[in-house]
Amino acid sequence: MARLARLPLAGHTYHLIQRGNNRQAIVHDDEDRRHYLAALHECAATQKVAIHAYALMDNHVHLLLTPSTAEGMSRMMQSLGRRYVAWFNQKHGRIGTLWEGRYRAAVLEPAAYLLPAMRSIELNPVRAGLALNPEDYPWSSCQHHLGMRRDPLVTDHAQFWALGNTPFERDMLYRALLQEGGSEAERQLLVDSALKGWPLGSAQFLQKLSEQTQRPVTPRPRGRPAKAKAF
Repeated sequence: MARLARLPLAGHTYHLIQRGNNRQAIVHDDEDRRHYLAALHECAATQKVAIHAYALMDNHVHLLLTPSTAEGMSRMMQSLGRRYVAWFNQKHGRIGTLWEGRYRAAVLEPAAYLLPAMRSIELNPVRAGLALNPEDYPWSSCQHHLGMRRDPLVTDHAQFWALGNTPFERDMLYRALLQEGGSEAERQLLVDSALKGWPLGSAQFLQKLSEQTQRPVTPRPRGRPAKAKAF
């Protein structure tokens, strides 16, 4: 089956996943983590990509982002890959690729999926057993969204600001969302969407997307088309 082309659209929000090759580690220590996030910050700023949420795990990374240009996301990831992999390989005495092929990403309708995606991303360390509470994990955007620190990598999305009129209200309501948790079905939906490249949103949202691209925005029905009945 042919590889599904990406949807390179300016001003749309994406959930992006990039994995280590053969699920190998992409970071080994805190120096690696700091270097990765610093490189991401610089590459995002250069390409004018807003990072709304992230979780840097041992063998993969989740990003929630909005590029200001159609090419911004891919250029950011290319630049990040060149810079970080060269540094990582030199430090750890290795050669070759670090990533499992290309990164995966899908467009999300913010009104329906921005906050669920943020929550799912920032709960990832808890699900992986790396932290008891999401705010205990220092390599995600969770502490920023709970008002515990100002993360220069993060640009708050309008949907997050709509949670409340003050920082205290937003922090409190977002904490409640985290404590509520998300269902496994919601998590799987978000992951599958990113890995397969199919956008998530309402029928109206998908229709507007289809008008901006030649690429299909929904999977085609499986199997052969039904034959017309003879009368």
